[in-house]
Amino acid sequence: MKFGIDRLLADPALRKPLEGKRVALVAHPASVTEGLVHSLDALAACPGITLSSAFGPQHGLKGDKQDNMVETADELDPTYGIPVFSLYGEVRRPTARMMDSADMFLFDLQDLGCRIYTFVTTLLYLLEAASEANRNGGTGKAVWVLDRPNPAGRPVEGTTLLPGWESFVGAGPMPMRHGMTLGEMGHWFIAQFGLDVDYRVIAMEGWQPEAGPGFGWPENRIWINPSPNAASLNMARAYAGTVMIEGATVSEGRGTTRPLEVLFGAPDIDAKAVLAEMRSFAPKWMEGCAIRECWFEPTFHKHAKTLCNGLMIHAEGAFYDHHAFRPWRLQALAFKAIRRLYPDYALWRDFPYEYVFDKLAIDVINGGPALREWVDDAGSVAGDLDSVAGPDEAAWVQERERFLLY
Repeated sequence: MKFGIDRLLADPALRKPLEGKRVALVAHPASVTEGLVHSLDALAACPGITLSSAFGPQHGLKGDKQDNMVETADELDPTYGIPVFSLYGEVRRPTARMMDSADMFLFDLQDLGCRIYTFVTTLLYLLEAASEANRNGGTGKAVWVLDRPNPAGRPVEGTTLLPGWESFVGAGPMPMRHGMTLGEMGHWFIAQFGLDVDYRVIAMEGWQPEAGPGFGWPENRIWINPSPNAASLNMARAYAGTVMIEGATVSEGRGTTRPLEVLFGAPDIDAKAVLAEMRSFAPKWMEGCAIRECWFEPTFHKHAKTLCNGLMIHAEGAFYDHHAFRPWRLQALAFKAIRRLYPDYALWRDFPYEYVFDKLAIDVINGGPALREWVDDAGSVAGDLDSVAGPDEAAWVQERERFLLY
């Protein structure tokens, strides 16, 4: 099984169009070859490739920025002497000056398969910038995605982002868990937004997203954090649900060794009672994983240095059922159980989220208010959320079909 970067490095014919061109790389810490050489180093050592710049997404090329809205500055690479531009600093969209630094842009980011994970939006912004440069009579910009697995596999879940709710965590009308690779998503972006881009995917070889035990993540590749809090395959599977906690006052486990692998943590909530309420309200939404009570004391972030009671998700090992596990509904259920047990609990966090200042963070995360309204409606039942999300999910499965490469 080979990722796009490994196929590009191994095949001179694939690299031929790069010869004589100025090449830029968009990368982060998980942008490594099968031998764990960083893609920047591997490409710099590759005959016929001239690196002229590099780009880092959210958390930076080095992956050192811990939290959301912690920006990275541009810098000069000390080894290769090329500019490293930040796409999460003064700008999130590539500027004309940045685009002028290269002819060919290689996009080699490991993704999590979730709309809110910002690397997918960074891909859209790069494609839009290349399209604009091409339409303005430039020398012609090409974007290649060196494809990598979607570790969450093919399942689809969540409501579709509503018109007018686009943001850095909402690139377009797709559900939370989209079930595509970034290479596939690039094709969808070009069709969806009518972009004029010389676009190519260096596809993976042998990726089997429906095959166990990885169901998206191949056994022969180790896990490297694509961002500081994406610390495991378990997190990647749960993320389409647990990321919603960023819009809540309860802890998602930041400041611990297992961030975004819990349904919640708080000093003033009885986790056992919440678990019992979840089982009573919508037991089918809890299938495909194990859930256990846990205790933790975050070293920073929400409830720092305070003992929290919470629930840990284990979508791994013998507990994991790939097709039964529905993390978005599972997280919605945890919120609902908290609301039913603690009706007046200040659950929703009111703060600027990813540069959106006029909407609640939980709504920005979901691309609309439907989930929050369902949680807060004392009379709503599980079927009410299904009736909203189900048609969106079915429509996306049909929509994405012609763009799938594997």
